Amino acid sequence: MTPAPDQIVLPASVHAQSNQVGALRDVEREWRKNRNHLPAALNYARAVFLLGLTEGDLRWYGSAKAALQPWWSASTLPAEGHFLRALVKQGFHDFQGGIDDLGKAITLDPAQPEYWSWRFSLHLLTSNMAAARTDCDAIGQRFGRDEGQACAATLLYRTGQAQQAIPLLNRLVDLPDYQGPFTQDWLRYHQGEALRAAGEPAQAMAVWEKHLQARPESHLVRLTLTELLNQQGQYAQAKRYTASPSPTDALLVQALLASRGLKDGDTQRLADQFENRMNNQALRGESLIERPTMVYLITYGRDVAKGLALAAENWRTQNEPADAVLLVQAALQANQPRLAEPVLGWMAATGYTDPVLKRLADELQTRLGKS
Repeated sequence: MTPAPDQIVLPASVHAQSNQVGALRDVEREWRKNRNHLPAALNYARAVFLLGLTEGDLRWYGSAKAALQPWWSASTLPAEGHFLRALVKQGFHDFQGGIDDLGKAITLDPAQPEYWSWRFSLHLLTSNMAAARTDCDAIGQRFGRDEGQACAATLLYRTGQAQQAIPLLNRLVDLPDYQGPFTQDWLRYHQGEALRAAGEPAQAMAVWEKHLQARPESHLVRLTLTELLNQQGQYAQAKRYTASPSPTDALLVQALLASRGLKDGDTQRLADQFENRMNNQALRGESLIERPTMVYLITYGRDVAKGLALAAENWRTQNEPADAVLLVQAALQANQPRLAEPVLGWMAATGYTDPVLKRLADELQTRLGKS
């Protein structure tokens, strides 16, 4: 979904060093000495944004925003300032603001592949496929065949051509220059997603399970694997992969779904735990529509009507396959199929499909034909 952190967010990552905690503390200490010193603020914002991206803990995005607050409304920043502000903006679902800042960063310093890659990803997320293709072409021309194929493979499976994407990703994951841990996280995630979209869930799960043996801390891959295991009814495996003393919201709701499937007596405890988190977020005034909440309301079934309202609002700005599934699920369950009709338009325009979404879309088409 997003570019590889070690290549794109923090080329010399404090989080990737052996003394992770100490390195992060050093960066934070420098920022706290003078919060109006832009270079120190950028270093700290970069470090904590990467931490949030890696661990799936969105609270770190708030720390990054706090570091950039003195420059939050500045019209002119150095390229890196526009870049990091773009990352934080998109983390808070201001996707157009992120795209605008990335455009300014690219104008100031077009030689940075991370700027282009993030803009490509945000164009995909907002379904501007023409702009995504233009950025991908520019990446290939400016930064070489391999970089170009990485975005081209993503674009292929996101436009209904998953089978063509698979051999490209199979080649890229083995390249010597792409063996960094975060790069492997990104490539293995997309390799599995292409396989899943192509109707090969067992192969997708095998890719992700193998990667987690080497990189158990990869939240993106762990979450995506757990989601697919639950979809496939492999609840015991899903529950095992969610095991954590303090799971993220996303993993917690997947543990809840797995527990319900297993009927293991843990369901109510996990539901109460997630309810407490939602209540605490409401008390803090957090208004972002996050996917775990929609999964809880819709897939778990806590409040489908509320989930449908959130899914429809979310779809207006964010068009990821998982968001499409949730919107169609909710609309069908609530017997309001017309609210999910935009998903059919998106599928027709982009060409995207996968087995789960296709089944739901076929049912939606039938229901719309009857209504």
